[in-house]
Amino acid sequence: MQLNFDIFDKPLATMQLGTALVTVVLENQSNVDSRGAIFTHIEVVDFILDLAGYTVDQPLHRLRLLEPSFGGGDFLLPVIERLMAAWNGSMSTASIVEDLGDAIRAIEVHGDTFSTTRLRVIRHLESRNVNTAEATALADRWLVRGDFLLEPLDGRFDFVVGNPPYVRQELIAAPLLAEYRRRFQTLYDRADLYIPFIERSLSLLAEGGSLGFICADRWMKNRYGAPLRKLVAEGFHLKVYIDMTDTPAFHSDVSAYPAITVISREKPGVTRIAHRPALDRENLVHLSAALRSKAAPEPGGPVRELSHITHGAEPWLLESADQMALIRRLERQFPTLEETACKVGIGVATGADRAFIADFDSLDVEADRKIRLVTTRDIQSGEVQWRGLGVINPFHDDGGLVDLRRYPLLSAYLEAHREQIASRHCAQKAPANWYRTIDRITPSLAAKPKLLIPDIKGEAHAVFERGELYPHHNLYYVVSEDWDLRALQAVLLSAVARLFIATYSTKMRGGYLRFQAQYLRRIRIPYWHHVPDSLRQELVEAATQRDLEACNRAAFKLYGLSLEERTALGGNGE
Repeated sequence: MQLNFDIFDKPLATMQLGTALVTVVLENQSNVDSRGAIFTHIEVVDFILDLAGYTVDQPLHRLRLLEPSFGGGDFLLPVIERLMAAWNGSMSTASIVEDLGDAIRAIEVHGDTFSTTRLRVIRHLESRNVNTAEATALADRWLVRGDFLLEPLDGRFDFVVGNPPYVRQELIAAPLLAEYRRRFQTLYDRADLYIPFIERSLSLLAEGGSLGFICADRWMKNRYGAPLRKLVAEGFHLKVYIDMTDTPAFHSDVSAYPAITVISREKPGVTRIAHRPALDRENLVHLSAALRSKAAPEPGGPVRELSHITHGAEPWLLESADQMALIRRLERQFPTLEETACKVGIGVATGADRAFIADFDSLDVEADRKIRLVTTRDIQSGEVQWRGLGVINPFHDDGGLVDLRRYPLLSAYLEAHREQIASRHCAQKAPANWYRTIDRITPSLAAKPKLLIPDIKGEAHAVFERGELYPHHNLYYVVSEDWDLRALQAVLLSAVARLFIATYSTKMRGGYLRFQAQYLRRIRIPYWHHVPDSLRQELVEAATQRDLEACNRAAFKLYGLSLEERTALGGNGE
């Protein structure tokens, strides 16, 4: 179960920060809004338990399992069912409380959720012929009310399973967030709360133990996931990765893009991979068997096997082996985009678009205080079709803010929109600079020819802009001091560039990719002076005509792709 931790966004009645424990008083938080809870389908839960090895043929009563955020019991109740079945088959003569009391530890922070699920556990045990006293004793041994990231736990665990909470840092009170940061090295940059959940879970694994989680997989490629990737690469084995994007793994729709991940505390080895399985029970049983089999996966089957996925903090490449080999070859042979005198950037964010952006001609400010603006809507056709928007520019060319006393029209315009502009976080942080845009505007950028690339797209969408417009923040741009931008456009429209983006980008619903600066900078290209004149012309013509097949043919020549490498990109090798 996954919960929105809105309680952390409220002033905490009592908080004591110590070296061992943060105590958060929640007794008066009984009506915590749990509408952000996400319930995992039972078929998926059973699938994860199978993958982790928590199966009834094991002496589960002699092993220990941890569930870090048990919520409504989606994982906990099936775990108990398996534990009881294994214990009943063991013919043990000890009391059930003595035998099973240490087999489960399950944590939950929310009071009402804890109480409700505790009662469900007791009733579930009673339905399995456990008397009320023993059922209550087991529930009280197994269940812990507290914050998993702070709660002291004894010993190590053979299994850790569940669906850790997906909570943005902004929803966590500053003192609590500071304590989390002090304790967990992986809470880096803008990492969500599930990241330290994984870190602590791994730290509690026994030797040979397995973690099986369903959660967002952004940490495998994003900047904020680097410390966690390094931790896993140095001390654990990424055994299984299953892409669950666009699969109905939960009872409700979710905005996160989930994956099932099995990580064990053992020497690193090969990783078994599957993508978007059908979620009927029969299929998942067969898939689980294939993923756990000691035999190599069948060619053409649903399971692939890749080696050397984890490389320190570097993003993990989870594509096919032939595509990964192509990426590695290109990375060895060619420099990055920015190493070839290209620059990748993002357009201006204002924090108050309705105030700063309007019809260019209607913006009643001095002529040099407004700039023509290009947005994603202007380039939907593949060519620039400017709709007439402009953006207010409060900056000198040298980067400093203008003196409003010298610009009466600008001053009057900004004062008319002062309430909206001054209420922004950046304005409140620096009141003297209340009228600045979030990003500094550099007018010279508008005059530079550039390639414009929308953030979220199913396919590459690089559009040539001849040097008249300033990009909005929903657009990334590429400028170059060396490369012909039309030729570069052909490269960025090719299947090779898309492979780079698909390899390093986080996935979006519907197969969409994030064409962000951090991923664009991963693209490799040759130095312009290494490109033969004939190929230069071929690239330019392909881009000018927006002929994607011609872009591919020219790019394949540029990179010297073999027949096998071309085939790896999904074509027929031509």
